[in-house]
Amino acid sequence: MKNAILVAATALAATGPATAQQADPALPYVMADSVTLPSGDTGWDYVKFEPGGARLFMGRLKDGLTVYDVDQGKAVTTVENSVGANGPVLLPKYGRGYVAMDDGSLLSFDLKTLKVIARTRLADDGGLNSGSLDPATGQLHMITGTRPKEATWFSIDAATGKLLRTTRFPFRKMDDPAADGKGHLYAPARLDGLVLKLDSTTLKEQARWDVGCNVSKMKYLAATNRLLGACTGDRPAVFLMDPADGRILSRVTIGKGLDALAYDEERERIVSSNYEGSMSVVRREGDTLTLVATVRTSFGARMMDIDHRTGRLYLVNADSTDLPAKDGGEEVTVYHPDSFRVETWQPN
Repeated sequence: MKNAILVAATALAATGPATAQQADPALPYVMADSVTLPSGDTGWDYVKFEPGGARLFMGRLKDGLTVYDVDQGKAVTTVENSVGANGPVLLPKYGRGYVAMDDGSLLSFDLKTLKVIARTRLADDGGLNSGSLDPATGQLHMITGTRPKEATWFSIDAATGKLLRTTRFPFRKMDDPAADGKGHLYAPARLDGLVLKLDSTTLKEQARWDVGCNVSKMKYLAATNRLLGACTGDRPAVFLMDPADGRILSRVTIGKGLDALAYDEERERIVSSNYEGSMSVVRREGDTLTLVATVRTSFGARMMDIDHRTGRLYLVNADSTDLPAKDGGEEVTVYHPDSFRVETWQPN
């Protein structure tokens, strides 16, 4: 069922996009729509927009890789053989999509037809987490999830899906690097609080910088030659870094449980979605960051992406129940079937 919902600081009853445009301009975002999809009792991970398009690809683990058309406001298909989907990477230049799978395999598919090309085993010690393209080399780097000792990168020829090499780093957890397109990658080593500067051809370390927090997101801002980073953990923050020497130019505290970061270049806004049930909205003016607002969402709403055509944010979540731990184990989160939803947040 599709419900038009607008959220404001006061309880406003309103529907439709015209009303959204009349909202208080001091509110950076209002929720304009919420669509609930059929779903199992499963979690999810990354959601990614196809660059330049209207399709949002959602890794829903047991429900597979779901393709959602934001212009139509509905799911259009699920990619075949995609149960275990974790982190999609969408590459229109090569006509391909790749998905990091939770069994350690890499799923590749035709981006136009959505037909599967291959599902290839890469890691035999756990799942793949995510991946990113280095435009300077045409290589796609797929990265393992948390490991006892080492993170592994699988470097893939983005055009063919061929495995080129395997590189191991002495860090338990690494996340997607930011590529400057000029021969450098800036890779976060989350649990060590480090950003590594790597040669994008050899993956050899050229420098490392301690950022003082569990850095998990990095983006390169080409227009100003700056790095945008974000940290989770007990010191959650967004920061700007000079890639020449690793200096932190500005830093602001954000909400707890960061898991996605969007940069709206047109509005010079940075938005993090946080597990605690918030989106932190940060304004960038030159090398200065300022917290604009904390938008309250709902607990567990940790994944989102931005439609750069419109500036709208698409946030996903589902109802859940936490069950107590048994026999010394960890607390178990169970997601309610048929409660997975895609929320549209309209910028002002």
